[in-house]
Amino acid sequence: MGTVVQAPFASAAAAAALRTASNPIQAARQRPRGHDPAIERARLWRLVWSGCPGIGWQRMERLDAMFGSLEEAWGASSERIDHVLSGKPRLSRRELEAFEHYRSSHGPAPISQPPSAAERRRWAQPARLLPSDITYPEALFQLDRPPLQLFWRGQGSLWRALGESQAVAVVGTRRPSRHGLTMARLIGRALAEAGWPVVSGLAEGIDAEAHGGCLEAAGRPVGVLGTPLNRVYPRHHTQLQAAVAEQGLLVSELAQGTPGRAGHFALRNRLQVALAQALVLVECPASSGALHSAQLAWDLGIPIWVVPADAGRISAAGSNRWLGQGATPLINPADLISSLGRGPLHPASQRSTAAADAPLLQREAALLAALGAGASLDHLCDRLRQSPAVLSERLLRLELAGVLRSEPGLWWRPC
Repeated sequence: MGTVVQAPFASAAAAAALRTASNPIQAARQRPRGHDPAIERARLWRLVWSGCPGIGWQRMERLDAMFGSLEEAWGASSERIDHVLSGKPRLSRRELEAFEHYRSSHGPAPISQPPSAAERRRWAQPARLLPSDITYPEALFQLDRPPLQLFWRGQGSLWRALGESQAVAVVGTRRPSRHGLTMARLIGRALAEAGWPVVSGLAEGIDAEAHGGCLEAAGRPVGVLGTPLNRVYPRHHTQLQAAVAEQGLLVSELAQGTPGRAGHFALRNRLQVALAQALVLVECPASSGALHSAQLAWDLGIPIWVVPADAGRISAAGSNRWLGQGATPLINPADLISSLGRGPLHPASQRSTAAADAPLLQREAALLAALGAGASLDHLCDRLRQSPAVLSERLLRLELAGVLRSEPGLWWRPC
């Protein structure tokens, strides 16, 4: 990403302010929690840039490093931006024009000093994680292209387990055999009963069956989408996607309104792998996106389990091949549970977690009383006389502890 001392385009003030931090993201994650205006401001600027066309992880980190801050980069000329991003791949003329249109649409100062309430409402929407957030899963930094932001819907308390990769990914083909469908559902059920979140892509076939088995056992499915959260693909999975959001968690790195592309589903696969500590490949042919997931898991040192199938079965040619490349055969789902042990959502694990959360509930008794059966952020600000930034962080901690649930319109309710 580069270091701050290598920021030739930073102003003197920006360079001095950041001289002590070689990695602004890690510095923000390691600071003590509590309201810090500098952290809030940097986070808001990252949100502004995250919606910018043509700016991905590598380009954003380069801008941050070369200018000393994303705020400084926003005010730079197009020529300087183009020069800083002149490596490979370079910004195309179309991307540069899209960037200028985006910047002009938001004006020279989309974030004032200090940020206004309207700016906070516009940019700092709940249910969105950034790399600088302490709850952003650490394993995502191992990817070549970590997501700039993660949008989510559902049980926010699951981020505690996902942040430590305490989940199991179940992947496979959209057109499996009857045996593959049966095994996917049994595996999803067994993992749920053992307290493991089940991560999959909500696609046809293996994904849907794994989530279905998890839901039947009252488990916590995690659906990683290749579309924005407000879209359902395939369309007949409307009920399934709604059930996953209600009982578990939906995750996407794509903002609402992002047009659909086939490549988004391939990118989705890397997130499934990074959120898990083991991957189960149920069934897939020799050409399948699930094989990319398996290869990435192998590269990251994540254990791979494979359900064996008939040697002549075309729909399992790719998964069978992994049996000769170091994957562990999975004939009985109970063997997987014996190896993994109980998961983070097992009742025994939950009891120790509840005890650890007791001090949080005591500290936030006034906030919970003001919330009652449900309240908006504006209502809480008026009642408790605190800023939206301070209250948003307090609400997030309670949501991650499984006490509250966020809803559209900056509204929170008790779980």
